[in-house]
Amino acid sequence: MAGKAKKKAKPPVEFRSQALAEALERQDMAAVALALRNGNTVVPLIKPGPRDRPLDGGEVWTYRDPNTGEVALLLFSDAVNKPANLPPAVGLHSPAWLRGFLKRHESTITTVFLDIAGPHPMQASPAELLRALEV
Repeated sequence: MAGKAKKKAKPPVEFRSQALAEALERQDMAAVALALRNGNTVVPLIKPGPRDRPLDGGEVWTYRDPNTGEVALLLFSDAVNKPANLPPAVGLHSPAWLRGFLKRHESTITTVFLDIAGPHPMQASPAELLRALEV
């Protein structure tokens, strides 16, 4: 009697970008741009997308300053760099998604923070990142 075939377990999704982490460590904006153009980015989510609809990436969380009303997008090189006081869910989004999101919300988002809580934070304007993504 033949044994049952075992299903291959999918490797777990890694919520990190080594290239982005290394670029941030060097504080090298050209390397950050290259990492964002060629790899995924970790984004905090208010609510993740449904498991049965993989193209629905969920609802992205942004920070609105209560004093000024300015809105910041937070991006991370690794999910472990996300501060615990942010919503617990994260999404792993492509360069095309990031470009589209920044274009759609360019008039609302005033700044983008990369790894805001460290270990190597960096800040850029949406326009700077759009230029980097379009090269």
